[in-house]
Amino acid sequence: MATLPVHETGPALVTVEEYLHTVYEPECDYVDGWLEDRNVGEYDHALLQTLLAHIFMTNRREWGVLPLTELRTQVKLTRYRCPDVLVLRADAPREQILTHPPLIAIEILSPEDRVSRFRAKIDDYVAFGVENIWIIDPATRSAMTADRFGLHPVETGELTVADTPIRVDLKELFAELDRA
Repeated sequence: MATLPVHETGPALVTVEEYLHTVYEPECDYVDGWLEDRNVGEYDHALLQTLLAHIFMTNRREWGVLPLTELRTQVKLTRYRCPDVLVLRADAPREQILTHPPLIAIEILSPEDRVSRFRAKIDDYVAFGVENIWIIDPATRSAMTADRFGLHPVETGELTVADTPIRVDLKELFAELDRA
């Protein structure tokens, strides 16, 4: 089903129940009655999403995690976000729609992403209690982390989670993107 107009372009209100019982292609976020298109579908975006999910799936036992892609995540009563990749702790409850903060929420930027919508999504993750928010930009081959204090460029060349063995080497990740 095609998504309804987003709130910047049309007066389409959808109930939570309608959103939860409708399949959208591609999946969209639900924000206070409005459907927001997610910028997906480009090669670099899709490949990075696949590579990240593969890295976490390959290391899931050692790292004690489970990666999922585009899972509806209820960040507030009337807000559902669908991170490109989210990483759960292995002992997290199994939910068809996530209602507990994941260990990591990963967003992959697309050229069409607007700062205002992107910032609102990050603010939702922070308010929901996501401790590790990673933003990866395939165009600039860079990454940032986010928290309640703002966005932080990754200067170390790797994305990590404190007090865990989780480590994603950005040079290796982007080299794999370039090889494909």
